Amino acid sequence: MTASTIITYAELLADGGTPGWVKDAVERHRRSEMYRNAVSADNYFRQRNETIAAFTKMLFTAQGAEVRDFTASSLRMASNFFRRLNVQRCMYSLGKGVSFVDVGESGEDVTKAKLGPRFDDDVKQIGINALIHGISFPFWNLDHVDVFTASEFAPIWDEQTGALMAGIRFWRLDPYHPLNAVLYEQDGYTVYKAGSADGSDMALVEPKRAYKVTYAEVPADGLKLAVDAENYSRLPIVPIWGSDAHQSTLVGLRESIDAYDLIKSGLANDVQDCAEIYWIVENAGGMTDADLQRYIDRLKLTHVASANTEDGGGIKPYVQEVPYAARKEVLTTIKADMYEDFGALDVHTVAAGATNDHIDAAYQPMDEEADEFERHIREGIMDLLALQGIVDTPVFTRNRVSNLKEQVEVVMAEAAYLDDETVLRKLPNVTPDEVAEILRRKDAEAAERMAALPPALRQNAVGEDAGEEAGEEAGEE
Repeated sequence: MTASTIITYAELLADGGTPGWVKDAVERHRRSEMYRNAVSADNYFRQRNETIAAFTKMLFTAQGAEVRDFTASSLRMASNFFRRLNVQRCMYSLGKGVSFVDVGESGEDVTKAKLGPRFDDDVKQIGINALIHGISFPFWNLDHVDVFTASEFAPIWDEQTGALMAGIRFWRLDPYHPLNAVLYEQDGYTVYKAGSADGSDMALVEPKRAYKVTYAEVPADGLKLAVDAENYSRLPIVPIWGSDAHQSTLVGLRESIDAYDLIKSGLANDVQDCAEIYWIVENAGGMTDADLQRYIDRLKLTHVASANTEDGGGIKPYVQEVPYAARKEVLTTIKADMYEDFGALDVHTVAAGATNDHIDAAYQPMDEEADEFERHIREGIMDLLALQGIVDTPVFTRNRVSNLKEQVEVVMAEAAYLDDETVLRKLPNVTPDEVAEILRRKDAEAAERMAALPPALRQNAVGEDAGEEAGEEAGEE
């Protein structure tokens, strides 16, 4: 077995996809950097900071014995930066859904109608996985999209071209239940299952079958028989990267998140610790830890302490001040650096009532990151469309805040030179569906007014409209 964690198509062709090979391929993928980053990214996305979760405070007794997980202030506070930053980048481009260039005669989105009602939500899932895992694997499953992630899908690459040639999706309910696996190839898919939790007895469950199977029901007994089987022109799984870096957004960002969470947790712990009075008991070297604890407990209860001052004994109270200002400044700096490095927008930096010029300037880093992100999503969607023989280009509408009043004022200042439909489409607070409905109502009202006119006036009105159209055509010639 090779030491490489990258699984190649040549290996699959040489082995033939036996149960043992499938098991080994899954284990190799689990050792890969892609898988390990994906698992960590899932934890951080769920606001579970692995670093502070593994952090353990240690205390040494007077006798030198080590004490772990003691009860003194051990707060572990995890921030939500990783989810916030990635959701912002994803929804900035995909929050308003996807539209396509090809439209029908009545203005409907012809391509989108063929992709099912879930397509917008599926694309958002593709986008967020492509960001946090570095890559996403959408599978065109006959009439809809199933989204596979790097934490459940082992890609099999062509070692010459780097193209995705096959892949294994694997899953289990928990470590105590059997491992399931499906090998996807260009000419069909094969199902495997292990009876044990470790997957050592991986076995074939269903032999290879085509992706598109047509069934016919036998009237006599109601059974369904496969009468036709067909595959796609290529593997119906498309790899979509989140950026040119081809890696999880957690890479490089994790250290900043860890530093922020550790400092914030430390600050909270210090506030709790320093809220109490510390007692220094002098000349008490002969007392054990238990004796000291009983002594302090009695002091807190009676507020009276006895000390043998003649022999150098004594007890003194101390109160510590929390270094709040310095840590707060560090937290503010780390947060600002994370937003800047990620190319995200911290809305608190945009003043209320800012002009659109100032807002556009604040969005410039997000626009640059969105251009790269949308390019990969666009190419991936076009590959999915090609599986169905559709040639079209997806269009994204960026979801950003703006000074609506200023935008409306600009549009209305230009309204005298534009037709009604153009004015409506430029208004930021009117959706495309509302535009179509408003135009439909205006046409219906115009038709009703025309029908209410006497026949002579109606004929004159129609003649004037025809004359204006003829005049416009003559002027163009």
